[in-house]
Amino acid sequence: MQKLDGQLITVLGGGGFLGRYVVQRLLARGARVRIAEREPRKALFLKPLGGLGQTQFVAADVRDAASVARAVQGSDAVINLVGAFDDMVAVQADGARHVAAAAKSAGARALVHISAIGADSDSPSAYGRSKGDGEAAVRKAFPGAAILRPSILFGREDNFINRFATMIRFLPVVPVVAPQTKFQPVYVGDVADAVLATLGEDAAGKMFELGGPQVLTMLDLQQWIAAATGRKRLFVELPDMVSGALATGLGWAPGAPITKDQWLMLQRDNVVAAGAAGLGQLGITPTSLAAVADGWLVQYRRHGRFAQTA
Repeated sequence: MQKLDGQLITVLGGGGFLGRYVVQRLLARGARVRIAEREPRKALFLKPLGGLGQTQFVAADVRDAASVARAVQGSDAVINLVGAFDDMVAVQADGARHVAAAAKSAGARALVHISAIGADSDSPSAYGRSKGDGEAAVRKAFPGAAILRPSILFGREDNFINRFATMIRFLPVVPVVAPQTKFQPVYVGDVADAVLATLGEDAAGKMFELGGPQVLTMLDLQQWIAAATGRKRLFVELPDMVSGALATGLGWAPGAPITKDQWLMLQRDNVVAAGAAGLGQLGITPTSLAAVADGWLVQYRRHGRFAQTA
């Protein structure tokens, strides 16, 4: 295990879902952690996790190259966790280039860049294209960067399992978009461990696809959530023609259940490619949904911890 005592590691997006897990692990390993966010005050909840002087909070927007350069100045290593479902080119393509160029200019020994399974400059979805373009930009500016492509992340604060659990709690009949699309949900803590594992020289210039131990269809996943929360529901599989029309016609509206770009993303399976290096090559045993989800899905049960589930 690589020693990080005293090293200055800048984490862009450190206050986000994955960021809090990465920061916690870095602090536990003795690193000095600079947390870079557009609004640093939103990440201040992380401060008590470190010792006196172990954390620093700075303002940075990956869309602004100058702010990124200031944020990574003097860093031993840089971790880019920033992603978005809006302004995707500016954040995930141009922003990735800004981070990689700044890390190289600052003399950082390592860069870890979080991408996503499905990243492809030729993807039909804007999200997939921007992620693919971001990877290419990182490789050009910082060839030794380690790139991680996780599948859908799950954990207590996620916006995936929790979203479906909320829908299942309130709807007696649950429509399922892309019911046969496959996912390989990966635990956020495992991805955070992978980030730390790829800070070492052995991972320089390599790519890893990160998935959990189970491959589930969208329908399987929602049925599993219903069972885990003690809810009996009728699931209705929406034909692609119907869900595509809904996404096209209503996806532009604020608060829409699904956008056209998200629907396009769901037309491809989100699983680790055959033969790809992954958690196993990093010495990490993937965590199953069942192993950790009960700790927070209890809030969706009718009687909380006193509920009986099948």
